[in-house]
Amino acid sequence: MARLLIWFGLSLIVMGLLVAALGLWLRAGGPRGWRLLPGDIVISRPGFTFVFPIATSLLISVVLTLILWAIAAVRR
Repeated sequence: MARLLIWFGLSLIVMGLLVAALGLWLRAGGPRGWRLLPGDIVISRPGFTFVFPIATSLLISVVLTLILWAIAAVRR
């Protein structure tokens, strides 16, 4: 049981680092300046910009779900 918890913790750390790296990469411009998907909310005022990436969050959620589903299917 202890081994399982250690692997679970390490996998959470690795996934967190991957998500942080992906976020930095997208913030820097991503592939050829791609920043936002249609459906992302952007509110711009002088000296203030608020971005709520709904479509991007949904896309990342679907991709991570498929990856984790595939990993679980392979481990069975």
